Amino acid sequence: MRTLLAFDTSAAHCAAALLCGDRIAAACFEPMDKGQAERLIPMLEELLASAGLAWPDLDALAVGTGPGNFTGVRIAVAAARGLSMSLGIPAIGVTTLEARAYGLPRPLTVVEDARRGEVYVQDFYHTSDEARVTTLAALPVECDFLRFAGTSADAAAAATGGMVLAQPVALAEAIARLAATRIGTGQPRPAPFYLRGADAAPPSDPPPVILP
Repeated sequence: MRTLLAFDTSAAHCAAALLCGDRIAAACFEPMDKGQAERLIPMLEELLASAGLAWPDLDALAVGTGPGNFTGVRIAVAAARGLSMSLGIPAIGVTTLEARAYGLPRPLTVVEDARRGEVYVQDFYHTSDEARVTTLAALPVECDFLRFAGTSADAAAAATGGMVLAQPVALAEAIARLAATRIGTGQPRPAPFYLRGADAAPPSDPPPVILP
């Protein structure tokens, strides 16, 4: 029986789920606007302890790679890479959009709030081939072509003419279950999945002069 720990900090939350075989042994979701970097590892340790497990009991890790908050995505991905190296187990990245689509019928359009008056949109046609994408971008909320929307309430309200489908499982559980199907398939190291640049502006000061 494989044990997999999944976590996500791509938005204003810390979320995690512990998958033991086919069963979610423990899960946690904590809303927070900031402080994910300080809270994530202690929360994961508490989650493992609640199930009577420790880090060496894990067979794999899973992490939400975004799109989402620029800093939040980097926090989770960096934690997954570090834990993977220290524990000697694989870390598998799962995008927020494919996690939102988990367990929902196809065809499906996932719409995720991207802020700034935009939404992230991805079409899903086959559960066995999620790589087939027709639209994957930050689009203005006035778009009117959406067929189905599985998303946050704000982004769903912006979609016109669509039928809103509730996500059947929590985000962290969806990340865990998708990652479990990819163990042993030669997945690349998790990397942040960005669809636009960071909100922070680059520094205007000239770079320092490097003396010989």
